Amino acid sequence: MPATETKKLIRVGHSPDPDDAFMFHALTNGCVDTGSYVFTHELVDIETLNERAFEGELELTAISIHAYAFLHDKYAICSCGASMGDNYGPMVVAKEACSVEDLREKVIAIPGKLTSAFLALRLCLGQEFEYVVVPFDEIIPATVRGEYQGKKLDAGLIIHEGQLTYGQSDLQLVVDMGVWWHDLTGLPLPLGANGIRKDLGPKTIDQVQRLLYESIKYGLDHREEALDYALQYGRDLDRNKADRFVGMYVNDWTLDFGPKGREAVTRFLAMGHEQGILPELIVPEFVPLEPPASSL
Repeated sequence: MPATETKKLIRVGHSPDPDDAFMFHALTNGCVDTGSYVFTHELVDIETLNERAFEGELELTAISIHAYAFLHDKYAICSCGASMGDNYGPMVVAKEACSVEDLREKVIAIPGKLTSAFLALRLCLGQEFEYVVVPFDEIIPATVRGEYQGKKLDAGLIIHEGQLTYGQSDLQLVVDMGVWWHDLTGLPLPLGANGIRKDLGPKTIDQVQRLLYESIKYGLDHREEALDYALQYGRDLDRNKADRFVGMYVNDWTLDFGPKGREAVTRFLAMGHEQGILPELIVPEFVPLEPPASSL
């Protein structure tokens, strides 16, 4: 690349969580050659990223599969960078044991109306239910208290590392959405993806996705190094739990959705439409993952 050539800025949004930090370690810390691109990173919770994506301000951003249903005109789904719950996923927890049927009459804390966890729970319950939107990292303490900002709570829908730590707060598991979905479909639960802005054009889209793939692969190939970096975002997680959590959400599914992962996304969105939750039937658009380019 000529010394005078200006590098193209790619603004990246992802969650301040161990799995996303692990995935983006190589891009954040200069472990891969980004060629004619320079990446900047904004670490924001997933619901905020979902909402910001409507403005299309970030070239590459983590988005919920649920949110993608409303963003497909602006973003395509990268074939790499998926967060899939393979017979595990977001959980509903409560102070007192109860049944899934009981949840229909309870007030549930949710991490955001555009999260895939919320769509999965609506599909599971088969109806609307009363909820309170609570920041994801406050749902466990709010559920323990039984209230959030003066609003009564009976249960909480937890995502991220809360799936491994809720037992420390003496909460009871009511339903694991990933298990429910797998029992229903035999598929992994599609939770998150990396959306890339369609107006970047095919060449930039392909090259940026390749760099994302290389970052994920680097982390998997240099696990201890990437985990060292990711630990700073591991709220209440020791190294063993952080390693387990990263393994749940950065794995072969993350390198490539594959046919089964693509089927899971398609079915998840189709079921949302069938139940009247999503206003239109969305056929997801995935960026093909090409072989490594000889030069960026």
